[in-house]
Amino acid sequence: MNSHPAPHPGGAETRPGNLRLIAWEVTRSCNLACVHCRAAAQDRPYDNELTTAEGLRFLDDVATFASPIIILTGGEPLLRPDIFEIAAYGNLKGFRMTMAVNGTLLTPGIVRQMLDSGIQRISISIDGANAASHDAFRQVKGAFEAALRGISQARQAGLDFQINTTITHQNLHELKAIQQLAISLGAVAHHIFLLVPMGRGRDIAEQSISAEQYEQALHWFYEQKERVPLQLKATCAPHYYRILRQRAKAEGKKVNFQTFGLDAVTRGCLGGVGFAFVSHVGRVQPCGYLELDCGNIRQQPFQEIWEESAIFKDLRDFKKYQGKCGRCRYITVCGGCRARAYEATGNYLAPEPLCLFQPGSSASDTK
Repeated sequence: MNSHPAPHPGGAETRPGNLRLIAWEVTRSCNLACVHCRAAAQDRPYDNELTTAEGLRFLDDVATFASPIIILTGGEPLLRPDIFEIAAYGNLKGFRMTMAVNGTLLTPGIVRQMLDSGIQRISISIDGANAASHDAFRQVKGAFEAALRGISQARQAGLDFQINTTITHQNLHELKAIQQLAISLGAVAHHIFLLVPMGRGRDIAEQSISAEQYEQALHWFYEQKERVPLQLKATCAPHYYRILRQRAKAEGKKVNFQTFGLDAVTRGCLGGVGFAFVSHVGRVQPCGYLELDCGNIRQQPFQEIWEESAIFKDLRDFKKYQGKCGRCRYITVCGGCRARAYEATGNYLAPEPLCLFQPGSSASDTK
C-alpha cells in the first residue's frame, strides 16, 4: 500500500517525513481479548476518547498538508457509533480510507455501510489455520468461524480485504496453511507481522520467534511472491527489505518498481518517517507499538507534531541510529524495528534485537 520512494541510501533524512500512512485508533474497546494485543483492549467503554468533532478536525488538519492512507483501527473500530461518519468525512477529504477489523461483527448491512462511506479495503486478522489455533490466539471461542462469516460477507459485496497474520512460536508452523487459506477465501493481500512484545504481547514474550526463525520466515515469504496470487507485505519485519535486496542480487535481478513493485520503493520501519499512529485519546506516536509521546492533537495541530517532534526528527536522521543498525548499509531500506529496540533496551535508536545480519561481513552480504 506504500507507493513512495525511500530516502536515498547513504544519507540522513532530517526533513519532515513524507507522510504515507496514519493509523488512527478510533476506539480501544474490543469484543475480543487477543493474546498479542498491543493495546490490551477490553470489551468495555474507555474514557476520554476523541469526540466526533475532534476526529473530524484532525482529518481537516491532515488534509491541509498531506494525503496519506488512513487506517481506522482499534480496538474494534466497528464498536464506535460514529465510525461511518468518520469514514465518509475522510473519503470526502480525498483520503484512501481503510479499516482494520477482526471480522466477527461484519454483516451484510455493516459491509454495505462500509462501502457507502468510502472504505476501500479492510484487514482481518487470521492467526491460525483452523478454529482451534485461531480461537486460542483470540481467546474467544467461535472467533474463527465468526471471522470467516464476516469475510464471506465482504467477498460477496465486493469489498476488498486482506488477511493479517502475527507470527509467533504458536503459529509459525501454520504460516503456509494460513496463506493458502487467505487465497481460498479470496483475499487480495496477505500481510505478516512479527510479534512486538508490548501490551498483552508482553505476557507471551516467550512466544517470540528467534532471530534465526525470523530470517527463515522472511526468506520463505520472499519466495512466495511469484507463487501466490496475493499482494504480500511484511510489516513490523523490516529485515525483509534487506533480504529482498540480498536475494535479488544473488538472482541477478534489479530492485526497481518494474521488478518488485511497491516493495522496491518503500522501507521496512516507517514509524515516524512515513507513518504515524494516533491513539484513542489523541496521542501521536511513531507507531502503535512504540509508545512514545510525540504530542497530542488536542493540544497542537497534527502537522506541527509531525514536522517538529524531536522523536520524529531522531527517527528520520539515520546518522543517529546506534550499534550495528547505525553502521548498516541497509539502514535506509530496513531501519530495524524501533519498537522492538525500545522494548529490549529502553532506547528507540538502539540496534534491532532480532537481526542476524552483521554489517561489513561479505559472507552475510551474500546469504
